[in-house]
Formats: sequence, C-alpha cells, structure tokens
Amino acid sequence: MRFKRLAAVAGAVVISAGVLAACGGSSSDSSMVTVNGSEPETGLITTTTNENGGGRIVDRLFTGLYYYDADGNPKPAMVDNLQTTDNKNYTITIKKGWKFTDGTEVKAHNFVDAWNFGAYTPNAQKQQSFFAPIEGYDAVSAEKPTAKTMSGLKVVDDYTFTVALKNPAIDFKLGLGFTPFKPLPDVAFKDIKAFGENPVGNGPYKLQSWQHNVQATLVPNDQYPGDNKAKNKGLVFKFYLDFDSAYSDLQSGNLDFLDTIPVSALRTYKQDLGDRAITKPTAQNQTVDIPYSLPHFSGQEGVLRRQAISMAIDRKQITQNIFAGSRNPSRDFTAKTLPGYNGDLPNASNLDYNPTKAVQLWNQANAISPWSGSFVLASNYDGGHKEWIEATANSIKNVLKIDAQPQAVATFSQLRQQINARTIKSAFRAGWQGDYPSMLEFLEPIFVTGAGSNDTDYSNPAFDAKLRESEAASSNEASYQLTGQAQSILLNDLPAIPMWDYVANGGEGVGVNAPMTWSGLADFENITKS
Repeated sequence: MRFKRLAAVAGAVVISAGVLAACGGSSSDSSMVTVNGSEPETGLITTTTNENGGGRIVDRLFTGLYYYDADGNPKPAMVDNLQTTDNKNYTITIKKGWKFTDGTEVKAHNFVDAWNFGAYTPNAQKQQSFFAPIEGYDAVSAEKPTAKTMSGLKVVDDYTFTVALKNPAIDFKLGLGFTPFKPLPDVAFKDIKAFGENPVGNGPYKLQSWQHNVQATLVPNDQYPGDNKAKNKGLVFKFYLDFDSAYSDLQSGNLDFLDTIPVSALRTYKQDLGDRAITKPTAQNQTVDIPYSLPHFSGQEGVLRRQAISMAIDRKQITQNIFAGSRNPSRDFTAKTLPGYNGDLPNASNLDYNPTKAVQLWNQANAISPWSGSFVLASNYDGGHKEWIEATANSIKNVLKIDAQPQAVATFSQLRQQINARTIKSAFRAGWQGDYPSMLEFLEPIFVTGAGSNDTDYSNPAFDAKLRESEAASSNEASYQLTGQAQSILLNDLPAIPMWDYVANGGEGVGVNAPMTWSGLADFENITKS
C-alpha cells in the first residue's frame, strides 16, 4: 500500500509494512521532521513503486490529478476539469503553470506518456495492471506487444487529454490520485534507472538525498502550487532494522513520528507516551499467501488444504495474546473501515477457527493426494512479524498434526525479491495498505488474473467477471453488493488466507503534531514540530 501498496501497502503493498535495513542516522537539521520508513525496493518511480517504503516517499515527490486528505477523500490537485457522462469516456483538463522541479511545465502529454510507459510490457513496471481498464491496454501489455501506446489515451492540447476505458469503471476517477497515475517529466524517459535514483517531481517535496539503507531526506518544494503544501521544514525517512529500535528513538527524542508500535510495547505504549500515543482503525490487512505452484495447493486438493489451514489458525487468540487486541480478525479480504464493508459474506465461515472441520478437510485432501513434506511459512522477521508467524505455524501444526514451521527471511526487501522472481518455494506473509478508500483497490491488484501484485498466480474467470460487473455498476450500493459476491468466491478459493486488519498504534515526539491518516500512514504534509 501500496500498498500497493504491499505492506503497504500501499503499500502496496502492498502489499503492508515491514521495515528494512539498518538503523538510520539523524538529520543534520533538527527542525526537520524525522519519521520511520524503509529502504525502497526499487527506484523512486511512480509506475513501478508498489511497496510501502518507496510509496510513502514517491507520493511526497509527485502529485497527480487529485490528492487524498487524511480521511481518504480525493481533493483536486492538478485537475482543472474532469468530465464524464458514462464512467467510460473522460475529458480531463489540467491546471496551467504547474511545474516539475527542473522548471519544465507539466503538460497533458506528461500524464499520457507516463501511463503509456507504465503499461508497456518491455518497461517491466510493477504498477502495470492499474492501466488495464484503458482501451488498448491489451495491445501494449501483451508478452509481445503490438503497440507502444494505448489507443484509449489521446492528447488534445497542452492541457487537455481524453481517456477511453474498455468498460465503465465506477472506481476509475477515485483512483486518479494514486501513484501510477501521476505525471512524469520528459527527462524520466532518457534514463529511467538514473531518474529513479534522483527523481524530478511536481509534488510538495523534493528529494534532497537518499542514503541507501540509511535514510532519505525530503525538503519542501517552494514552488508547489497545490493546496497540500508542506507545513514543516522537511522530512527525514529513517530506515530501521526493527520497530523496537524506532520506538527507542521515539522515546529518546531521536524520532518525531512512528506509525507502528512494536509488539513488545503494545501493552505499555499508552502509559509510556501519554497523550503522544496514537490509536486509529485503519485500512490495512495481513494475509498468508500460498502460491498455486506449490505441490498439493492447486485444483480441488488445494482448495481443501487452504480451507483447512485457514480453519486451523486461531486468529482471535493470536490477536489478543500477541497484539493486545490491536488487530481485528479478518472477515473478508479488505478492511472494516472501507465503504461498503460486509463482515457476514457467504463462505466467511472459512475464516473461523474450527479445528474439527479443519482436520476433516485435510483428510479429504489426503484422499485426493496424500500430504508429504512440510508447510513452511516465510516472513521477514523485522517489523514485528516474528511472534505472529511462529504462533500461526504452531497453530497449524497442532491442529493438523503436520510439520508446519516458520522460515525467517532477513529483510522485507529480500522477501519481496523472492516473491517477485517466483523463486519462493513456500507460503509467505503479505498484506495490503489502502491507496484510496475502495474495496476494489484491495482486490483487483492482488487477485485479478495477471494483476501486478497477484503473487500467488491465482486465476478464476468467475471472480474476474464479478469484479468487472462491480466496476460497471451504476451506483456505489450496487457495486458493493457485486464486490461482496466476488469476495465470496475468494473466501471459497482462499488464494491468500486473510488474518486480520489493523488498529494502528503509533506515537508522536514531544512538541510534534502528527495526524494519522485513514490508511495508517502519517499525514506527512501536515506534521508540525515546535
């Protein structure tokens, strides 16, 4: 989430929020705001950044047609006028005079060029699938593309472009503030790799420096014309090995904002921090993902084993004993804070702790093909994941009487590299942090056939079709119902096993006012420090 954002979330992120690398150094300017972060997996590029560490930085450097306020509401940014009568054909006019930090004006072609770049398969951009609704996407996204640009994008003049979608999409406008839909300057395409190391954006901040595996420093963009201007003197994203170190820095005054209290402090942080403690339900979730390529996890045998494993996990006990009640056991694949959420969907009983039925289902799967080997659950152990991963593996082991064990991966970055390369040979922990407040945004990037964050390689035409119906709905209420029907298919198939969504626990430094947003990230532009 992020996100994508893989997380968080989102990033991805998406796809939520493990911290990476070594403990960061401090900023040389104490007036700047220090916040926790993680080493970005890739260069800082709008169309490929799909994880939390990079996403929180990229979204400060670039601004799209809209931005999202602390409650997730889209607010006009670069958009001057957007017209559609059918949620399928759009005419978009952007504001004049808005500039990138290299002094070049943002024009309509900067949006169109960026979107085409993101969609074109040879560019291997991780956010590619977000452009799938646009007419002509199939031609540019094929394994062997037959076009370089999408036919549904047309530049009308310097400040106007049109978008034609393949089908009506009720969520398309809502997503136009999300990272991959932001513009890129002409210089980006001269050397995209170099650009990712030192991006030129049009957002409220500029990148001052990026010390890999240490920290990234952002300073306000003094020429920024948007409403969401930076109210502070800059941001230092410090990259931590674990949240315990970050929490120690928060307590000692070396960190101004922490968005995730470590497991070790969940029972004491409110007492430790007093009125500087933050608690807020947010749109983030956690899952256990099981690739379809693993032996015993495809076809009907795989469905039975996934359901059995899900029912063998005592989510309530884990959330109480490890997270002190700061997680909500999942009832679907999204989060309780999202519009249209329904915690009583058909097949949601597959998320109930039911040891007896779990064993029955496991035995039915054994009748198809006898189980062999171990069930391994891989995770980075930084970011507070060690305890719950071990508890989850132990719950599965005790109920199903199989060899179930956790596997530690040094960092979130390394885990994601294995997942993206399809070299991982086990189940793995994942999650999503919302990028805009939509249940569809928690489903389409992860579970639609071929989607950019579909890490299990799940494919069900019935699910895909139901989501297309949801997008084409004429009202939000109708869309919510159809989304629920799509989720019922997922709740049967369980390509990922939902674990819980989040009640975010964070903290502020002394003299710091750091609002937390609907997605669990800081409202970075509005952090102030006295």
